[in-house]
Amino acid sequence: MGVLGRFWKGSRGRDRHAGDDGPAGEYFATYESQRPVFDDDDLTPEPAGSARATPNYASWDDRLDQLDGYVEQEERKRLPWWKPASYRGRKKRWWAVRIVALGLFLFILLVGWLAVTAPLSKSLEPIAPPQVTLLASDGTPIARSGAMVAAPVEVQQLPDHVVEAFLAIEDRRFYSHWGVDPRGIARAAFTGRGGGSTITQQLAKFTFLTPEQTLSRKAREALIAFWMESWLTKDEILGRYLSNAYFGDNQYGLRAASLHYFYRKPENLLPEQAAMLAGLLQAPSRYNPTRHFERARSRMYLVTQAMVDAGYMTQDERDALPVPRLDVRTRDDLPTGTYFADWALPLARAGMETSYSAQVVTTTLDARLQKLAGRVVSRAGLGDAQVALVAMRPTGEVVAMVGGKDYAASPFNRATQAKRQPGSTFKLFVYLAALEAGWEPDDTIANTPIEKGSYRPKNAGEKYSDEITLEDALATSSNVAAVRLFNELGSERVIRTARSLGVTSPLPEGDPSLALGTSSMTLLELTSAYAGIAANEFPVRPHAFPKKEEGWWEWLTTKEESISSGEHEELQSMLRAAINRGTGRAATLPIANYGKTGTTQNNRDALFVGYAGDLVVGVWVGNDDNSPMEKVSGSGLPARIWKDFMRGALSLEAAPKPKASPDPEGPLEQFDIEEGETIPLDDQGTEMRFDPDGVTLTTEVDGVSVDLRLDENGLAVEPAEP
Repeated sequence: MGVLGRFWKGSRGRDRHAGDDGPAGEYFATYESQRPVFDDDDLTPEPAGSARATPNYASWDDRLDQLDGYVEQEERKRLPWWKPASYRGRKKRWWAVRIVALGLFLFILLVGWLAVTAPLSKSLEPIAPPQVTLLASDGTPIARSGAMVAAPVEVQQLPDHVVEAFLAIEDRRFYSHWGVDPRGIARAAFTGRGGGSTITQQLAKFTFLTPEQTLSRKAREALIAFWMESWLTKDEILGRYLSNAYFGDNQYGLRAASLHYFYRKPENLLPEQAAMLAGLLQAPSRYNPTRHFERARSRMYLVTQAMVDAGYMTQDERDALPVPRLDVRTRDDLPTGTYFADWALPLARAGMETSYSAQVVTTTLDARLQKLAGRVVSRAGLGDAQVALVAMRPTGEVVAMVGGKDYAASPFNRATQAKRQPGSTFKLFVYLAALEAGWEPDDTIANTPIEKGSYRPKNAGEKYSDEITLEDALATSSNVAAVRLFNELGSERVIRTARSLGVTSPLPEGDPSLALGTSSMTLLELTSAYAGIAANEFPVRPHAFPKKEEGWWEWLTTKEESISSGEHEELQSMLRAAINRGTGRAATLPIANYGKTGTTQNNRDALFVGYAGDLVVGVWVGNDDNSPMEKVSGSGLPARIWKDFMRGALSLEAAPKPKASPDPEGPLEQFDIEEGETIPLDDQGTEMRFDPDGVTLTTEVDGVSVDLRLDENGLAVEPAEP
């Protein structure tokens, strides 16, 4: 019996065929019009021998079979010759099989690609400490620095509460999953505690992969995690993780971190100390206890609560834990060799702590200007005094930095670390506040001695007059005029002006001596404020690395201020008068230049800060012990150093820059060096010495130590001195 016959004999066969649109429906309609018509009584069984016979169902079935055959014949005519008659029933299965096969093929290709791109073999090798190489803006290597890494830890030798602290907050199911934990991901998403990545995945990420946030990197991370889980034991994976994770402050590994923050071996860590260290891993810079102790303590409480939730300790034990006390001690960290690199390297590491691979970072330092700064400082005749110099663009890009006259003797950076009084250079903020309040450069103010009140400053050389214009008062650096103007404006207005220009150091309110720069700040901070005036866009943030191009959202949300063009021209006119006919005459240049001198009480600090062309430069001279200098003021030695540097810099700016592309892997360019200083070049005893007459390179040739001497007489080779 065919299809139509089966539908006919079914309870809903008539309705099904009646609704068909194809040949079956057409022929069924024909047959329907020709079949005998019966009512319900016709189907009622009759007694044997009755005149009304039972309908002949067999003849109906024969007709339906014929109709089915005719329909199938018509369907075959519609199909292409190469498709079988059963194609209609098989085509869905055909597509399903091929879709599954295609998916399997793509999966095999994906796994193969991941296997090729993922460093599977490397994941089983010893992990090398990370290294950062800093380049000058032209590609010249200027510094290399490795991480602080101590001996690895063995999980079996650590107290349970140390291991449990890390497991509770980072990967509670570490000992039960196979490298990827879907349950842990779901728990982290719903509770906000713990991370979505397992410890194995984190080890794969920060030791073998880049920190990019892409799906391909996550896929390789998972593949490496499965690979390590197959070849290493759980304790080996956990040991590698704890021995190499980044804990902030350039400390890599639990041993280095525990010694750095608590001066204690990891085997002796207390529960509260272990919990604080475990809390650092999510964001080492944000939770660094040496800089953000309150954040670190809050994070520690989150870790201990996770330990309670995991059953590692009771709530009473958690509540009884004290807040750990830091014990950070000075360690013999090798300096980088330059003041600029010492300032820039921590900033570089803060942005790359998610990666353990070697990094090469280009800085804003201009190698030519840095060499010029070193030469200018070395010939300045400082005597026993120290010096600092900062040169930057009006945008804040630091292009040269000198933090002292002898880096080998003292790597302390007096440009970025020393907070000294700015003296009369602070008057910039007083006079700018006056202009914004409606004063004009030609307005006058009393220049007579101040004889009332508890604070009675004097002018240099006891020079006074009845009145003086604001422009002349700034040019001659009148102290009494500045204090009177400060009192007229009020300390709040002056402090607000300084803050808008980027000054963050404490500034006491209501203290009239603030007008004369008695509140301390760094030279970098002060020079950045002058850069804001040069650009008329502030605050200017000094930076060591080129800034990324600002997106539209940053452009909308970044708050920058400026003063009106009229007020800016008036202030620049006053600063130009200060350098051309005022106290800064020793710094005068043949082009438009602007600046201000500064000298603190008893000549303890002497400064000159100003700008010309595309450079803003600040110079400080003083003694480290804050003792008075003899006859050194801002109008003297600092102004001459500033002029000497600016004249050389402007000629360099006009000259074409070298087109050579230095090798990032090549030798470092030495900047902050003194004559007679020995510089080691490798671990084999090769070293270089500088003296007034030339350079000597000591090395070994065929096992014999020799000196290669280069001076005005040429190159000479001679046996090295024992």
